[in-house]
Amino acid sequence: MDSLKELYKVGNGPSSSHTMGPQKAAKSFMSRTPNAARYQVTLLGSLAATGKGHLTDWIIEQTLGPERTRILWKPDEVRPFHTNGMVFEALDELGGVVDSWEAYSVGGGTIAEADAPNRGAKSLYPHTTLAAIMEYCKVNTMELWQYVEKQEGPELWPFLKDIWQAMLDSMERGLECTGVLPGTLRYPRKANTFFKKARTQSGHLRSVGKLFAYALAVSEENASGGRVVTAPTCGSAGLIPAVLRSLQEDYALEEQEILRALAVGGLIGNLVKENASISGAEVGCQGEIGTACAMAGAIAAYLFGGSLMQIDYAAEMSLEHHLGMTCDPVGGYVQVPCIERNAISSIRAINAAQYALFTNGEHRISFDQVVQTMGETGRDLKCGYRETSMAGLAKHGLMDNCGTGC
Repeated sequence: MDSLKELYKVGNGPSSSHTMGPQKAAKSFMSRTPNAARYQVTLLGSLAATGKGHLTDWIIEQTLGPERTRILWKPDEVRPFHTNGMVFEALDELGGVVDSWEAYSVGGGTIAEADAPNRGAKSLYPHTTLAAIMEYCKVNTMELWQYVEKQEGPELWPFLKDIWQAMLDSMERGLECTGVLPGTLRYPRKANTFFKKARTQSGHLRSVGKLFAYALAVSEENASGGRVVTAPTCGSAGLIPAVLRSLQEDYALEEQEILRALAVGGLIGNLVKENASISGAEVGCQGEIGTACAMAGAIAAYLFGGSLMQIDYAAEMSLEHHLGMTCDPVGGYVQVPCIERNAISSIRAINAAQYALFTNGEHRISFDQVVQTMGETGRDLKCGYRETSMAGLAKHGLMDNCGTGC
């Protein structure tokens, strides 16, 4: 299982797998072919199916050079390793291929080659299940954040401090912006309005309204191509910052508590990435929003003082109730239904933690079991429901039923 530094990444949206990943791959290929006259990049599977809405072609052209880069689209060609395939070719002055590279964007901005074991992940952690980690923590009288610190080292904390600041910055930018998001949907920004309305409320409505506003703010920042933190992906970037800021304000949390909570949530996200997938193109939105909700559920349970079993329960419950969620972005944009899902699932994460704390932590289905189930469910989904914009809400959502393009 890899470092949290490979899970939490700061970059430009709208998609970690369709924008950040291809950009990283393009930079890598360009560095090894500095003398190429031109480039040809073939996008396969989901990268080709929704690449336009996700700015995949734009980011590759900007990286390699628009005047010397040609993009080919092959949405019907899906390689066995992963649906987010790319073939980079470096050409000489006569158009001959001097070098080629096949790479895959496997989720969260991570790039892997087809023959890479564990999809290129490093084995930093000795355990790969939450059950084994919890048993280790019980034997050694440790909390989950202490376990993470033991594996990552003390340099983890300055890193997470930067991640938290990046989350706060993306929220502030999103809260300030108004108007419509880029793209043909002309989807209206709502975070600013939600925040203003929330301020006029009191009690529970004020807290919930702000929670929604924070999640919308980051998600809208992402949809506009702004800088966000993958948590664990760009499409689910709004959920964890919203939950953390809302709980910080409600309970006057210190920064140290926030950073430890990020470590706990990152551990949960890493386990899903290791044992299933966080790629919407591979397992549907359950791998993105579902995983983010599980991370946020564990974060909330930890901050509420939950036991190891209660944290497991909150994470399990959060993911369980997203099983089967399809990835069907309307028009290929990370806007509908993605943005609303961040807001709604943020409160579901908190509710799951609250529910878990009303119990003694005992539950029939473990977090590890629901992760395994999610992976199997994702593989069973028809390809149209895995980030191709060919089915589900993507198929029907282009029909304007409200007369305003909403």
